Amino acid sequence: MSLIKTPEEIAKLREGGAILSRTLREIREACVAGASTQALDDIARKRFAEAGAEPSFLGYRIGGEGTPFPGAVCISINDEVVHGLPIPDRRIKDGDVVGLDIGCWYKGLCTDMATTVIVGRVDEKTKALVRDTREALVVALAQVRAGRFIHEIGNAIDDFITPKGWGIVRDLVGHGVGHAVHEDPQIPHYRERRAPRIKMQEGMVIAIEPMITLGDWRVYLKDDQWTIATQDGSTAAHFEVTLAVSKDGYELITPWPDVD
Repeated sequence: MSLIKTPEEIAKLREGGAILSRTLREIREACVAGASTQALDDIARKRFAEAGAEPSFLGYRIGGEGTPFPGAVCISINDEVVHGLPIPDRRIKDGDVVGLDIGCWYKGLCTDMATTVIVGRVDEKTKALVRDTREALVVALAQVRAGRFIHEIGNAIDDFITPKGWGIVRDLVGHGVGHAVHEDPQIPHYRERRAPRIKMQEGMVIAIEPMITLGDWRVYLKDDQWTIATQDGSTAAHFEVTLAVSKDGYELITPWPDVD
């Protein structure tokens, strides 16, 4: 499995990323008070089928073991950081903060992305958390170019987030993507002094996905064996894009779903 994708592979990833972003945009718009999490998942399955794509999360097993993921979209609400399950009788409520994480296979290659939606009215602190988490991803993207080091991404996120008092989840990281849902290299979203010095190379395809909390960074796995939530019950936010490293920066493979 090569960490470097060919120009032909990147062209296919670009097509898959466009499908993924359009689908996430539609799900984002449908994420309103009263909507069931299963209905949001159904949108993804339908749009993928229409486009000739397949959900990369459906049936996925971490490390090839354990309980297969039952949906196409991870839908994580409030204190849930990632991997929340779509459930027919679980409905979005006013004041919820909803993380939507989605991936697809298209022409044999995989893309991955996430966004966070504020549903209805929340307090200013929660709004700031979501805004800063998205901005942390923008800050991270500014570090990407061939010749720089992977750990510089986490350093930049840490320098931006930590002074604000938010928590940066440490047990989950960004990653390579393309030939598999999760590939090397791992990409910490915090300053990790023990991180290996891995140089970014042109053609490397990676997913950067800061996960930030209102409180402490520590998380735990719920009894469903998938949903990861904050230990202190604080709200979390999550944004993610797939990108290809270039000589002078990067190409965004999955366009932002919240930008017209």
